[in-house]
Amino acid sequence: MSFTIQVHDGVADIGREAWDACAAPTGDPFVSYDFLHACEASGSATPREGWGARHLSLRDPDDGVIGVMPLYLKGHSQGEYVFDHSWADAFQRAGGRYYPKLLGAVPFTPATGPRFLAHPDADAPTAREALLQGGLTLVERLGVSSLHVNFPTEPEWRAMGEAGMLLRQDMQFIWRNDGYRTFDDFLNALSSNRRKTIRRERREANAGLDIRVLTGAEITEAHWDAFFEFYMDTGSRKWGRPYLTRAWFSMIGQTMADRIALVVAFRDGTPIAGALNFIGRDALYGRQWGTLDEVPFLHFELCYYRAIEFAIERGLSRVEAGAQGEHKIARGYLPSPVYSAHFIAHEGLRDAVGRYLDQERAGVAAEIEAMREELSPYRAAE
Repeated sequence: MSFTIQVHDGVADIGREAWDACAAPTGDPFVSYDFLHACEASGSATPREGWGARHLSLRDPDDGVIGVMPLYLKGHSQGEYVFDHSWADAFQRAGGRYYPKLLGAVPFTPATGPRFLAHPDADAPTAREALLQGGLTLVERLGVSSLHVNFPTEPEWRAMGEAGMLLRQDMQFIWRNDGYRTFDDFLNALSSNRRKTIRRERREANAGLDIRVLTGAEITEAHWDAFFEFYMDTGSRKWGRPYLTRAWFSMIGQTMADRIALVVAFRDGTPIAGALNFIGRDALYGRQWGTLDEVPFLHFELCYYRAIEFAIERGLSRVEAGAQGEHKIARGYLPSPVYSAHFIAHEGLRDAVGRYLDQERAGVAAEIEAMREELSPYRAAE
């Protein structure tokens, strides 16, 4: 069968029905039409902000969409969580032009998920190969420096390596549900010291507060108003200028409320802190959090412990709490590998980055193993 690839300057150009026919079967909330459309239509991920959509659609001879790939022309490396700034600096010092580049990823979202989305009636490996080739061809046609695919699934990552892309590995901290029926079941799997510490942290965090987990119709615009204030305050202190607009929160609230778990802490009826989670088919994904009142251990309660409780109640297999944070280990979130793959057009830069990544992968793998052996809070490690 012959295929054609089309390039689109927004997910709306492909349309919800065609996009979600390929994305919905994955169960991943972040590659859904509603999430990506909110990023683009809200003004959060736009060409003006350095995110120019170049999404790919794979079409059969009847022009039916049998595969899609989220793809952006990036004018910087912000909002990606896979750090290539040093590559850009080195290339530009040598007289090269690193930006723009192509990025296959979900904006502002360091969560592992599918990046090559095939219709259930299509052959998935064939669709993946065709979409990847489409991305590589676009590098050449646009004359850009590179193609980067961030946070793909491990099978996708390995397939891209077999296709000649450079492979990178990093780590995140993930909680896994070992058949727990209650939060106490989880606590009983930990060392006695960790159990005592977590119980104390939860008592102190909950003192004088009403903490609720809201989902679906329970989430109102008033909750989004409050959460946006938390997000802006925390984001401006951490990285200068938060990425997401206020409109983005309303849009996901309107279209994805049943896939959202919003944890909100109230004091005397007034919201003071919150944590935003997305619900996948088999995982809970922690995204943003913020607070206007520094309460001891409240971050751990809202972002980690309430997420674990929710996952246990829903029978989800894991909680992915986002990038960075070695402190998560003590709360039951163990280091796990995450992936990215890279094609760099310039041979000299490609060779230098490839040598670096060979060493980095070995170092990350060793670090994950050491952390699991030396820092695990679970009783089996005692």
